[in-house]
Amino acid sequence: MSWSPGRTERPRRRPPRQVEVAEVRRLTARMVAVTFAGESLAGFAEPVPTAHVKLFLPDAQGHVAQPVVGPDGHLRWPDGRPTMRTYTPRRFDAEANTLEVWFVLHGDGPAARWAAEARPGSRAAIGGPGGRFSVDPEARRWWIGGDESALPAIATLLEALPEGAEGEVHLEVQAAEDRIPLPAPAGVSPTWHDRAGEPGVTLVDTLRRAPLDDDTHVWIACEAQAVREARSYLLTDRGLPRPRVTTRGYWRVGAANHPDHDSGED
Repeated sequence: MSWSPGRTERPRRRPPRQVEVAEVRRLTARMVAVTFAGESLAGFAEPVPTAHVKLFLPDAQGHVAQPVVGPDGHLRWPDGRPTMRTYTPRRFDAEANTLEVWFVLHGDGPAARWAAEARPGSRAAIGGPGGRFSVDPEARRWWIGGDESALPAIATLLEALPEGAEGEVHLEVQAAEDRIPLPAPAGVSPTWHDRAGEPGVTLVDTLRRAPLDDDTHVWIACEAQAVREARSYLLTDRGLPRPRVTTRGYWRVGAANHPDHDSGED
């Protein structure tokens, strides 16, 4: 292959890691924790707080398609690209080469259906991790909110908060039986809300009543339309500095596979 000055090689993307289910734990009636294992997880990067991974699902025969890396560094799928969904890794154990992912069993979607039926030995593939969010070590005041889809991300964020952090965590779920223990620091108080009306309405109403100041860091993730209402309120009505506001639309009512990286900017 020839080379010329100024030419930059495209980074070669790593194929998804083939994994097997090692354990399935029921967290609530509508959420399970699936632990993946496999030698392919050796070298898996330690996920940053609120990171994401790509889950590639097997076909009806349990086979997970494997891509090849093309000369341009992009992945090619000779057998067709498998169904893929995005999730937050709850925890990674580098010594055991295991990765835990939480799944909300929210109906008949392909990933929720797979997770509901997953057993030790079930196969899948994992791509990632990705995500660039970092916790400001100087941040002391937080307002954190999310629904069921955001529980694993919020758990990783709470574990990463600096010592002495204070604030509130507001969690909107379908019913009381969907509540789970979270690793809240001493100065951060979690409050659970049973859903009233459309998804995200309770969270946004709670946010509108929150005592926020310019030093408050806000992180909120839930249904996409509610995220847009929250972001507009924070930046326009309350005038919070943009760097202190992080919003994520993890899903959208009526959408089967909501696009990744929805920050609610539009």
